[in-house]
Amino acid sequence: MNMPFIGIDLGTTFIKGAVLDLRARLLAHVRRMPFPERLDPTDPLRWEFDPNEVVAKVRDLIHELALHAPQCEGIVMCSQMHGLVLVNDRNQPMSNCVTWRDRRALMPHPSGSGSYFDEIMRRVSPAQRRQLGQELQTERPICALFWLAEQGRLKPGLTPVSLPDFVLSRLCGSKPAVEATHAGAYGALNLETTDWHHEVIQELGLDHLNWLPIRTQGEVVGCAETGVHCVPCYTPVGDYQCALAGAVFDGKEISLNVSTGAQVSRLTPTLALGDYQTRPFFDGQFLNTFTNLPGGRSLNVLVDLLRELADGNSEDSWSFIAQATKEVAATDLKVDLSFFPKRDEEQGSISNIRGNNLTVGHLFRAAFSDMADKYHTHAVRLWPERRWKNLVFSGGVAFRLEVFREIIQNRFETGYRLAPCEEDTLFGLLILALVFSGNCGSVKQAANEVRSVSQTR
Repeated sequence: MNMPFIGIDLGTTFIKGAVLDLRARLLAHVRRMPFPERLDPTDPLRWEFDPNEVVAKVRDLIHELALHAPQCEGIVMCSQMHGLVLVNDRNQPMSNCVTWRDRRALMPHPSGSGSYFDEIMRRVSPAQRRQLGQELQTERPICALFWLAEQGRLKPGLTPVSLPDFVLSRLCGSKPAVEATHAGAYGALNLETTDWHHEVIQELGLDHLNWLPIRTQGEVVGCAETGVHCVPCYTPVGDYQCALAGAVFDGKEISLNVSTGAQVSRLTPTLALGDYQTRPFFDGQFLNTFTNLPGGRSLNVLVDLLRELADGNSEDSWSFIAQATKEVAATDLKVDLSFFPKRDEEQGSISNIRGNNLTVGHLFRAAFSDMADKYHTHAVRLWPERRWKNLVFSGGVAFRLEVFREIIQNRFETGYRLAPCEEDTLFGLLILALVFSGNCGSVKQAANEVRSVSQTR
């Protein structure tokens, strides 16, 4: 019951793994390797990868970690939520892996009335979008599938498989299926029925495909060879849900996950659809969330400018930025970090510049204040009554910058805590392993048991 597990986080930039010590409630032997190189980097709209290379890298990482866990009891996995591979009835890949960064749905539709995505939005009603949890966005697999279908590139009988389900099916020699956190990421799951939205699928001309059966949390999908022995592999889950499980997030808090991008989330015990995104969570719960908010990617626009001015000689920009920001108690400089807009009418800006306020300290205090305002605005949309007891921070930017957390705390006028471990997705996998192994009866129980653990070795 307390034998170690292996956890794999199949990310977009890195594939990370660790030995999950269930007895000590700790991560051990954390490893990372780069994700395979993108195919055809000359096409800015096409983001595809060799799926067999992904399988090979995951296999190698499992074998490496198994040397440190010869009594491994199981493998748990989370993954980027929008990766897609098309397979035939023999589970052979018939396409490359298409990831969330693919934007071919933004190409002009042959009808001449906008993009492929515009055509999708015309065919899918507002009520149906609400049933999809407002997850109908350009990076969703259903948009890539629609583009392929309209191009005549989708043969009848193919099956769209999420990336981790494809990887595990190849490692285990089993038929793929999909768990709700990944099914929701397709942009085709009816949250009211917890089944595929067959009306939307038909409206988009995708009903000639085979759609995977939807698994329950914690199912064994097969056994994989570790190089030591064959061990059971459990249903892969979405990396965002896994990260929030690793933050031991509960229904009385607001989650602020700030890394490359940022997300504001609230946990609800029952389905509550609205003008926000809604995603399946664990234990039958749901996440109401806003994604694509300014995070590290937007801040790096400012950091890169400073590095360019310094001829690239600044090796520790963030320490300097943090100290300079602490020394500025307030600023009237204005920064809007909408450098990567969700809508065409949005744009970032730096304004109200005077002779004495265009400094690093003023610049980043204004940037952090803009982020705090945006997070607060979206949190209130999720929870108009503002009855959260505190904030929980996760993600690299939030862990790195105390002054950033303090500015947000002041804007929310509440307390905060950090997630127990900066490796939040791997820590979430530890929590899931405690449940899947039978040590805990629910994700909530496992989270309560490890709430005080904050150490990684």
